[in-house]
Amino acid sequence: MEGLKMDYGEAAEYWKKKDAGAVKMDRAELLEEAEKFINAHNTCALAAGSGDFVRCTPLEYSWRGGKFWIMSEGGEKFRALEKNKNVCLAIYDPYGGFGELGGMQISGTAAIAEPWGEDYKEFLKSKKIPEQALRGLDHTMYLIMITPRRMDFLNSDFKKQGFASRQHIDF
Repeated sequence: MEGLKMDYGEAAEYWKKKDAGAVKMDRAELLEEAEKFINAHNTCALAAGSGDFVRCTPLEYSWRGGKFWIMSEGGEKFRALEKNKNVCLAIYDPYGGFGELGGMQISGTAAIAEPWGEDYKEFLKSKKIPEQALRGLDHTMYLIMITPRRMDFLNSDFKKQGFASRQHIDF
């Protein structure tokens, strides 16, 4: 393939073209399947970037009220979050072959809860984390709340049900 020039635009449009003719699931059914997948996992890779800086961090999450809730002691991801609230997170099953794919990309908007504010305290209560335990730390634990805008969900089982294995939801 020497001399073949890379067409990034064509490559970027691949899924848009493929999805145009795909057999879609009913939105309510897809949302139910997405909730099952999200709740069956607890770890994601969170990507945040600003300018030429990009950070992708593995983190534990909770899913409640239609948002992803992530506690973090800090780190370079906050450099990007300060300037750019647009994030992407990925949740996925271990690779088991093309017939056993399970993964999800969620594009959304991040917000940081006010430490010790209402959302923060409600989250601690939901996780049964004693407030005093965090107040006793020598650093602040931050709460990142991610509101999904788009979810791309890949699940080989969808194909067995007569649907395209890749589905998406816009919120």
